[in-house]
Amino acid sequence: MESSKKWDLASISTIPLTMTLANSMLIPVLPEIQKKLLISPFQASLIITVYAAVSIFFIPVAGYLSDRYGRKIVILPGLMIVAIAGGAAGWASVAMDKPYPVIIGARLLQGLGAAGCFPVVFPLVGDLFKREEDVSSGLGIVETSNTFGKVLSPILGSLLGLWAWYMPFWAIPVFSLLSFVMVAFLVKKPKVDDEREPLHPRQFLKSIGDLFRKRGRWLYGILVIGGISMFLLFGALFYLSESLEDRGMHGVTKGLVLAVPLAVLCTAAYLTGRWIGDSKVRMKWISTIGLAIATGALVVIAVAASQSTWWLIGMLAVCVLGLGAALPCLDALLTESIGKEQRGTVTSIYSSMRFIGVASGPPAGALLMKSSMETLFFVLAASCALACLLVLFTIRPK
Repeated sequence: MESSKKWDLASISTIPLTMTLANSMLIPVLPEIQKKLLISPFQASLIITVYAAVSIFFIPVAGYLSDRYGRKIVILPGLMIVAIAGGAAGWASVAMDKPYPVIIGARLLQGLGAAGCFPVVFPLVGDLFKREEDVSSGLGIVETSNTFGKVLSPILGSLLGLWAWYMPFWAIPVFSLLSFVMVAFLVKKPKVDDEREPLHPRQFLKSIGDLFRKRGRWLYGILVIGGISMFLLFGALFYLSESLEDRGMHGVTKGLVLAVPLAVLCTAAYLTGRWIGDSKVRMKWISTIGLAIATGALVVIAVAASQSTWWLIGMLAVCVLGLGAALPCLDALLTESIGKEQRGTVTSIYSSMRFIGVASGPPAGALLMKSSMETLFFVLAASCALACLLVLFTIRPK
């Protein structure tokens, strides 16, 4: 990797870290928020869901704007919006007797800001490097930063929750502004932004349509797989958080336990990104094997129906090991196969699908848990098996 761009990549990596903390950091304090605001588990899950749900609609717009006007021009206002909305949620929690509607509104605004941040990171890394091996490695680091945010979130969220249930809201502006400063001053504008001549919107949309008509089979496959992967992850995390609370684990102890499978996810993503290089065949088969492993682990959880906490954590660690291996491969397959002129828009659609999974995972987990743990994990296993089959039959690298 080019040594001159290491600070660029480090600064870019703060974006997915910040966006992950802005959402996942709230998961360990959801039960406490539920008690303090006198809301249902489903209403509590909406604090996570609306952040992702609003992003789904605005991510493609952000991707198009980044293709037309540049990546940083879209990312920096997005980070500022996330910071302002975090402050609004924190203020409402302290100043209002019934802050839930304002918190939901602030989370919607945060989702709008997030739409211009993490999704634009994939094409920015693609623009930054010329060699595909460097792009794969860079995307692996970005995915690792994203998953490290998931490792850090339960611990940091629990620590802040010891202070007050609303402190995670106040922490979001701090991380967002730090990321804003680093991206503004340390990320150099890729040359591609200066060289390309933006297409007229109608011509651009036509080019995207042509791309999907020619390569639709594998593109649609990757989009669906990305959504399923996040659905699995956030559905399982929501269940684990709720079950730990029911088993008497609270605060930092609960955060540390939640971090165990997430640390496995982080490590798998980092090592896979370092190893895959530019071999698309290798990316396909690692994704297939990883998703097959995840499917098997989810089936075992459902069939065994064990009440042991550490059994559940161990099997979820096996599951996310497979997911962690698959995600950097999917990122690289998509980013490296799309021209720079269309990369922002196509990868933003991929990010939208991932956000659909993030948004639907917690409420689906809350609803399926009412039936039984077995029902939840059989549904997750069936979804993961579908993702595995899609990799196998839709992605055919040359």
